[in-house]
Amino acid sequence: MANPTIAIVGRPNVGKSTIFNRIAGERISIVEDTPGVTRDRIYTTGEWLGREFSIIDTGGIDLGDEPFMDQIKHQAEIAIEEADVIIFVASGREGVTDADELVAKILYRSNKPVILAVNKVDNPEMRNDIYEFYALGLGDPFPISGSHGLGIGDVLDEAVKHFSTEIEDEDEDTIKFSLIGRPNVGKSSLINAILGEERVIVSDIEGTTRDAIDTYFESEEGQKFLMIDTAGMRKRGKVYESTEKYSVMRAMRAIERSDIVLMVLNAEEGIREQDKKVAGYAHEAGRGIIIVVNKWDTVEKETNTMRDFEEEIRDEFQYLDYAPIIFVSALTKQRLNKLPELIETVSMNQNLRIPSALLNDVVMDAIAINPTPTDKGKRLKVFYATQVAVKPPTFVIFVNEEELMHFSYARFLENQIRKAFTFEGTPIKIIPRRRK
Repeated sequence: MANPTIAIVGRPNVGKSTIFNRIAGERISIVEDTPGVTRDRIYTTGEWLGREFSIIDTGGIDLGDEPFMDQIKHQAEIAIEEADVIIFVASGREGVTDADELVAKILYRSNKPVILAVNKVDNPEMRNDIYEFYALGLGDPFPISGSHGLGIGDVLDEAVKHFSTEIEDEDEDTIKFSLIGRPNVGKSSLINAILGEERVIVSDIEGTTRDAIDTYFESEEGQKFLMIDTAGMRKRGKVYESTEKYSVMRAMRAIERSDIVLMVLNAEEGIREQDKKVAGYAHEAGRGIIIVVNKWDTVEKETNTMRDFEEEIRDEFQYLDYAPIIFVSALTKQRLNKLPELIETVSMNQNLRIPSALLNDVVMDAIAINPTPTDKGKRLKVFYATQVAVKPPTFVIFVNEEELMHFSYARFLENQIRKAFTFEGTPIKIIPRRRK
């Protein structure tokens, strides 16, 4: 089940990114006292009162050359489209502006829960100045200070009240996967080819798909799949398709819902920066990953063309060295019959459990090959290892001091575990923990 989503909206320079970072608990967006500087991550997860949720900072959605008021309007529309709850941020220093009134009118018609947060109320005396915000017609304004963290908890208390308490019935035997990648890499064509029928619009125009469609199907062997169509742009046209960051945001939401992600590359265009960004999200989320190179039929081949392309992928996606690579063509259906089987294999590896005795044999053999490191005369001691989770497989290694487990040695142990067991297609996590 996908997490509920909170969108943060408002005109520029009211402190949306500061509030985004406060809620996320870390500095994710770049924050400067200049309008329009949000350039970094605009989508992340947070937690409040035991409820996890996703957060969108719409200020980071760059709509190009759109006029100022049109940008604000379009960002508000994106928030309405994507969010379950909307936090509308205004500034207590400037009071109600024409731009605030424009956003309020759009949100008022949305039928989505809207929480009005009046930011930059940095001292108690300023609270008396927020009453003019009642005129926006969005209920009680919440006085907050993003820079000092004041009042954020009250806003989140209100947001959590609007989260759905319904739990979706999920079939544990169904493998959920999605196709992610830049526009025009052929995701819709691949979906059609896999299903063997025309279920979504296919076109060479970027951002053609209008409706997100989840499709259930079964393999000949009876394995059930749920394919999540990330190409979907559920509403009217170019507003949503005009920004690279928006398509990244949509991919993030699909990654959340998926067990396995098919990272689709365009063989004609090669690897772009956005490919690496989206794949990085899937890796961080612990999802199974398969790299699918589409349009392979259009590439002129020489003796080592495939090998060279694979080496380039490995070089650009070094953190995905565990991900299998498959070269396909949606047009000719080349190798497409191998995809369901490969997805099943990755799913099995995601759910693989290693007996503790066997795991510890591998870890101790690894230490014999490469003794544990020392730091300031103190040596790392490894006492015991055990698997604590699947999807992704997660291993806790009990040690004398967690700080002595350097990243490089954890990576060495991960590689040794991978050599001993089949974990193709899935990240694995190593967690050092001090033995009590």
